[in-house]
Amino acid sequence: MANAASGMAVNDECKLKFLELKAKRTHRFIVFKIEEKQKQVIVEKLGEPTQGYEDFAASLPADECRYAVYDFEFLTEGNVPKSRIFFIAWSPDTSRVRSKMIYASSKDRFKRELDGIQIELQATDPTEMGLDVFKSRAN
Repeated sequence: MANAASGMAVNDECKLKFLELKAKRTHRFIVFKIEEKQKQVIVEKLGEPTQGYEDFAASLPADECRYAVYDFEFLTEGNVPKSRIFFIAWSPDTSRVRSKMIYASSKDRFKRELDGIQIELQATDPTEMGLDVFKSRAN
């Protein structure tokens, strides 16, 4: 189903892989890309459960927008293991203006397709989505 504002459809694989991350924990992260010619959001990269934050950060291009979901695991103050599912809207300053506009106008509609997002981050450079930001937002 296309988004009226931007005309972007969401590929079914996006929802399926997100459900796998959420329910089965088969992925640590998912990077999504808008395929402008096909006018749809697709899965670009899946992170294995053994991969960590560094692998996730390295999978986001330095000069192109992306959406991503990251399953962040942490210990509470009482040493109880927990996890939070983060949605990241990655829009680096160096990306094309048109790309930033398309990603911005499609974000809310796409995010609604992924039922179970707990925390959202907007990032224009790596410091805005550093591990310290995840830790502070997760509690």
